[in-house]
Amino acid sequence: MAVTFYNLNSDAGVKKLDEYLLTRSYITGYQASKDDVTVYSSLPKPPSSEYVNASRWYKHIDALLRISGVSGEGCGVVIEGSAPIPAGVATPPAADTKASAADDDDDDVDLFGEETEEEKKAAEERSAAVKASIKKKESGKSSVLMDVKPWDDETDMKKLEEAVRSVSMEGLLWGASKLVPVGYGIKKLQIMLTIVDDLVSVDELIENYLTVEPINEYVQSCDIVAFNKI
Repeated sequence: MAVTFYNLNSDAGVKKLDEYLLTRSYITGYQASKDDVTVYSSLPKPPSSEYVNASRWYKHIDALLRISGVSGEGCGVVIEGSAPIPAGVATPPAADTKASAADDDDDDVDLFGEETEEEKKAAEERSAAVKASIKKKESGKSSVLMDVKPWDDETDMKKLEEAVRSVSMEGLLWGASKLVPVGYGIKKLQIMLTIVDDLVSVDELIENYLTVEPINEYVQSCDIVAFNKI
């Protein structure tokens, strides 16, 4: 029975492959085979980390090819609308298909054609379960104390704090704050924040959010005063 893949050179095709591999370690069977090599060779580039299952499978097959090649026979794979197999990739000999040729019309299963609503719902539920499982493995949280400095004594500190707290992202929670005198009539904002370590980088938060337009109209710079694991 053949497995048909469409447009592996498109995001939609890779997404379907990712969903297909959610409950499988290999394209067909229980060990790496020529089917894995066929699909691997038809991908124009490695799947991004967004596609967890496809990326895991690709790295595994890539490692096998680098070590000793892949052998074995699968059920057969048909690649349609995808990049051609690049030169230089060694693929095992194709299995003899004469005996099954007469049954191809009846046995071919198009796993990536039109999906029913039930199939789409099941795929979404599996994907949600995987994401939930990944979140459970988060490394933990950290408590951060940050100094936010204004440009001068004329900076509206209330608007500065509002601008800082307007930054919102998954895994970030703003806490208590206070104004601390610096000198010459200038005060800085000292603010607490809690982050999920796997989701938020404090350095990226400062560089990409707190010191760019429009917030940098009020914020001159930010410094990390304390960083503690929770």
